[in-house]
Amino acid sequence: MFVEWMQKSEIHGSLPDAAWDWCSPGGYPDRMDEHDERGATMTGVDPSRLDDQQLMKELETIHRTRHDTLLYGSTDALRAHNDRMAQLEGEYLRRNPRRMVAAGRTREGARDRRCGESATP
Repeated sequence: MFVEWMQKSEIHGSLPDAAWDWCSPGGYPDRMDEHDERGATMTGVDPSRLDDQQLMKELETIHRTRHDTLLYGSTDALRAHNDRMAQLEGEYLRRNPRRMVAAGRTREGARDRRCGESATP
């Protein structure tokens, strides 16, 4: 679901004025230092080789870093993040074809909710 039409300058451009208060001297948010992926190819271990616990840890990590990668990552970092997330999520779905689905997360459940109700039980 990567937006191909975005120009590189839109992703690499300077941060909004409000963001400068919490940035490091290099112009990147301090929290980006934890997972700066510039210049790196994110391949990782083949998800099929991970045990269930490792797979869940990888999924938690990639979902936790998603927002910062979207907002501040390079085009290549975002593309690599998308690819890796798809690999990990695909493996999770392959292993758990009968996973529990909350009623509120279905179309019918969403229609049944009243305005302001939460989708999770």
